[in-house]
Order: sequence, then C-alpha cells, then structure tokens
Amino acid sequence: MTEPCLLPVGQAARAIAERRLTARALVESCLARIARLDPIVGAWVAVDADRSLVAAERADREIEAGRRRGPLHGIPYGLKDILRTAELPTRAASRLPLADDGAEAAVHCRLRDAGAILIGKLNTYEFGTGTGAVYDDLPAPVARNPWNPDHFTGGSSTGAGAAVAAGMVPLAIGTDTGGSVRLPAMACGLVGLKPTYDLIPRTGMLPNCPSQDHLGPLTRTVADAALALAATTGTESVPGSGRLDGLRVAVVRSFHDGDPVADPAVAEHFESAVGILRGLGAETVDRRVGPSLRDFRACGRIVNAGESFAIHRRWLDDPSTAIGTALRDKLEAAAGLTASDYLDAQRWRRALVEALVEAMAGCDLMLCAGTMTPAPRLDDEAGCVRFTGDSAMTPFSLSGQPALVLPTGLDPAGLPIGVQLAARPFAEAVLLCAGAALEAAIGFAGVVPPDPVRPASACARPPAAPARAGRAGRLARSMAESVARIPRPLADELGSVLSFKPTELWT
Repeated sequence: MTEPCLLPVGQAARAIAERRLTARALVESCLARIARLDPIVGAWVAVDADRSLVAAERADREIEAGRRRGPLHGIPYGLKDILRTAELPTRAASRLPLADDGAEAAVHCRLRDAGAILIGKLNTYEFGTGTGAVYDDLPAPVARNPWNPDHFTGGSSTGAGAAVAAGMVPLAIGTDTGGSVRLPAMACGLVGLKPTYDLIPRTGMLPNCPSQDHLGPLTRTVADAALALAATTGTESVPGSGRLDGLRVAVVRSFHDGDPVADPAVAEHFESAVGILRGLGAETVDRRVGPSLRDFRACGRIVNAGESFAIHRRWLDDPSTAIGTALRDKLEAAAGLTASDYLDAQRWRRALVEALVEAMAGCDLMLCAGTMTPAPRLDDEAGCVRFTGDSAMTPFSLSGQPALVLPTGLDPAGLPIGVQLAARPFAEAVLLCAGAALEAAIGFAGVVPPDPVRPASACARPPAAPARAGRAGRLARSMAESVARIPRPLADELGSVLSFKPTELWT
C-alpha cells in the first residue's frame, strides 16, 4: 500500500474530502518519513509536529461537519525558511539576530486559509543568496539530493527540493530570484513553477533582490503545481493533459553562439521533448534569442548583487557579525558597484527582455534547457558553480514571465534530467496545460527515489573552504567583467528605467 505522504496533492485532497483518508493519517505519514529520512537528507530546519497534528485533527473535524476550506484542505506543506510565520521563527539560514516582528508571509496565510497544514521550515542558503554549496559554514548542514545524497540539490530552495523529492511532503513553497525554485526541481526530479512576477505576493518574505524575487511551488506533478497556484493566487488553472493542437512553441537550443553546451543525456532528453510536443499537435519553431546566456547572467548578477548589497550592507559594515562566508563574499563583490552601474544594468535588462519578446513573437511558449548537466557531486565545487551559472534560469527571472521546469527522466547514473517551458506573463494556464500534456506523454510524473540509507557522515561534503582571498578575487573579477559587458551608451532615459516593469513589454 502506498504511504499517504507519497500521494499526489490532488489525489490526497480528494481522499480527505471523501473521507477515505484523514488529514491526521496523512500528516503522521509525513512526520514518520521525515523522522526516517531527514537525518540523511537534511531538508528541514524546524518541524512543528505537535501543532501540525492539532491542525490535522481540526481539518478532519471540519470535513465531518461539511466545511471543506478549499482544494488543499488537509494537505501538509513546508516553507522555505525566509518566509515569515507566526508559528515558527524565521532564521533565513543565518546566525544573525533577526527580529520576528514582521508580517506573516501572504503565501502562508493563503495556504492556511485553503486548509493546508504547515509541517515546518525548510533549509536554504543565508537569506536565499550566495553559493551555499561552496562553503559549509551555515547553522544547518547543506541539504542533500534524495536521488543520491552525494549530490547537489540545487539552490537556494535546497530543503524544499529535497523534502518533496524524498516524499516527506507533497508540496513546498520556495523562492526564485535567479532559479532558486527551478534549479532544485531540475536537480531533484520535480516540477518547479516560477509564476509571473508578483502573482504570488512577496509580503512576509525576507528579500534577496526585490526586482527579481518570485515565490513558487515545488511539487511532484504539474497538476499539483496548478492546485498550489490556484490556492495562493485565487486563479483557476487546473490543467488537462490532452492535445496541444494550435499551440506554437519557440524551441531554443542555444540563446547565442558560444553558450554552454548541454551534456549529451540532457540534449537527448531535450530533443525527445521537442518530438513529444510535435506529436501532441504543437507546432515547433526553431529560434535564437540573440543575447547570450552570459549576457543575461551578467545583467542579473549586477542587479541581484546591487539590491542585495542595499538590503544587507549593515551586516557587512560590522566585521564582528556572524555573517556566512558566501553572503559576505557576494556583498564584498557588490560593494564596488556604482549607482550608474546598477541603473545601466536595468537599462540593459530592458533590452534583454525585449530580445526574449522578439524570440517568442508569434509563439505561445518557449522550450529551452533548464540546466546543462544533471546535479553534480557536493564535493565538486566547480561543478556546483557551473550547474547554477551555466543554467538558463536568469532570463526568465529578469523578464518576470512564468517558467516551469518538469522532469523528463534519469541520466545513465540515475540522476534526474528535465526541461524548461516559459510562457508570456500571466499565461500560467497555457504553461500548465502544455506542461501537463508533456508530463503525461513522458510518463515520469510523481516518481520518488528509493530511500537513501547511508548515514550522513558517510556522504560527500562540500569541499573545505577555498582560500577566501582567491575566491573573493574571482567574484570581484566576475562582477567587473559583468559591468564591462553592459553595452554603452544605452538609449533609455533614466525616467523610463525607474518606471520599468518587465512584464509590460509583452503587451
């Protein structure tokens, strides 16, 4: 018999509504799996067992009384630990003294109102930023990939990806500034949805880069992501899984000459996805974007670092603060940016988004790779940096358009591979319908890996911290190179930059 915690969200919710499953039994199943697997995986930084069981019993009484709150009634979920809740403190993977007096996360309140049950808080990098797989100096050890605990989960929603992939909860909410929902989904064989910018409110989120910060769900199926989106936005977007006749898909194998080349297994899965979309009735059109992934990455690096520095510089000003090394490195690299650099990067951002608009002209969706490789080993520092840095995540963070990652299968080593679909702003219904159809045709939805059995002490660890001077120097050079890539002069007037909203370019 299937453990209740391994049921898809929709199936579990229907079983609870029809009184074939109790919310308490579902929560107990999740808690038992957490107790068994999390000592190896390290997905959770706080588990609220007592309160979640009380909430489950209340949910069961409400069902008995005919009061079903919504489509997620009785469904357990986890929250990335940069989202505030009244139930649990928010520590943001930091040793810094953080006040717990801010507003609760709107996404948490909406899930609670829909009947979902918070199980606990999930591991991340400090404030959802930095490269946490390089330095292992945060309060909790880095989360591990349930498909192979020697391997990276992607970040920064590390715990969210690990918890859902391991079957500990069917739903987690992460944040995505440059891929932090979609990268763990790619690494861990999940569905990761980054909705249109601000479609899920950012209220109650500890910010990283406000102009790029998004919130989104990680689930094991596209239908489950659609249910989570509906509960958190009030939209009705539960997809079917049928034909895609009349849909036009821009197929982007490479943004520009010289872009990173996909691993052979990743490329094979990508071409298979193209063929499946055609078989489902979609018309595919080969496109190039024009600007390279390096251009998008450079622009995103400046915008992200500049905004993070403005938010967190107070920690950097006091050398005695217990700030983590990865965040300190990032902020120190950003300290040399000027206001002109930041504003010019935002001008460049507009031009880059316009290139995406042009590449999708006449098309409903764009299909591209998510990452160029499967998840690397945790002790492969360069591989972890490449997994993030060579990915095609940043373009859609800069544009604010919705993007969906879904798994397509496993590589020869048994690690997940996936693809990425993007739609026009606020076209989540089209994106999810196409994703569900592709998912159904592939037949990999909802697959959970075998339980990892090795003790954490026997698993690979991130490498010993490299010489900080060397790494800090590399980051400073990367920032300088990013600034040097900005095409100048830029035509946009300052006023247009200050009022710029990327999603408005798609009208």
